[in-house]
Amino acid sequence: MKQVSKDIESSMAFFKVTTSLLLLTFLSATLSLAHPGSNFGWGSGPFGGGSNGLLLQFYQFSCPQADDIVMSVLEKAIAKEPRMAASLLRLHFHDCFVQGCDASVLLDDSATIVSEKKSLPNRNSLRGFEVIDKIKAKLEEACPQTVSCADIVAMSARGSTILSGGPSWELPLGRRDSKTASLSGSNINIPPPNSTIQNLITLFNRQGLNEADLVALSGGHTIGVARCVTFKQRLYNQNGNNQPDQTLEKNYYQGLKSVCPTTGGDNIISPLDLASPARFDNTYFKLILWGKGLLTSDQVLLSGNVDKTKALVKAYALDEALFFEQFAKSMVKMGNITPLTGFNGEVRKNCRRVN
Repeated sequence: MKQVSKDIESSMAFFKVTTSLLLLTFLSATLSLAHPGSNFGWGSGPFGGGSNGLLLQFYQFSCPQADDIVMSVLEKAIAKEPRMAASLLRLHFHDCFVQGCDASVLLDDSATIVSEKKSLPNRNSLRGFEVIDKIKAKLEEACPQTVSCADIVAMSARGSTILSGGPSWELPLGRRDSKTASLSGSNINIPPPNSTIQNLITLFNRQGLNEADLVALSGGHTIGVARCVTFKQRLYNQNGNNQPDQTLEKNYYQGLKSVCPTTGGDNIISPLDLASPARFDNTYFKLILWGKGLLTSDQVLLSGNVDKTKALVKAYALDEALFFEQFAKSMVKMGNITPLTGFNGEVRKNCRRVN
């Protein structure tokens, strides 16, 4: 009888150990899933979601207050300067289109780094670095060397959208920071403001983004401003014949000429959405329908004779909720462009330099 009892105890102990090991293996597999494809981080469950090894609740235990810290700094920065929201949204875009979403755009020049800040799309134009520095400093106090600069940029883009009246989205996290930057990549991969529709589609496709992503993400121009130098060509010499862009609405054209002269004035700014420049809404698309898109790259979404982009501009102009839904999906998709995860890269202590 004693032997039978011992055999039962041994079997139960073996069963418990085996069950624990199986459970541990399952959880480990679940947490380390990295499957690029159609799942863009809309998982159910606390760890649901991200492709490429990103997770919705990545900092749940290591730095649960991370998002609150990001939002508290953003609230002050945007209240002080509403334009900052657009700057931080753009920073995420310019980061992800070069080497993926790895905070390479934040690196300053050093002995081993040629900064992306000096590229044509970024020079005298990209802003918000000091706000990222402030967020990073507060996170380093609360959770040292835990939250990456790449995640801070992604969280700041979402927070800026929310604080401007736009949609929120479930954001997969766990990006790590690069130890390199690419000046040439920044010059080549970021769409210029005078892009044709074909050029825009090509540059977005290169990043795994389609026409729906192109139109929705362009809708980020519902907030912010652009410098005269980025749209001057449209006013005075669009096709090399000293004539303005014929797609410009006449009164809008006259107004732009009054603030952007033929020579000089390159840094004079105009709102990308003249009706509600600080509010995230669908007015941007309505303005394009009226011939009041500021940049060539805005107006060609309609005038470029690509049926898909034309249809989407019209759809988003009619239905703000539809635009918000696609913008959120496309932001998650863009934020998943080849992130560094696991043991790749590092978590920088200072976002401007490698450790």
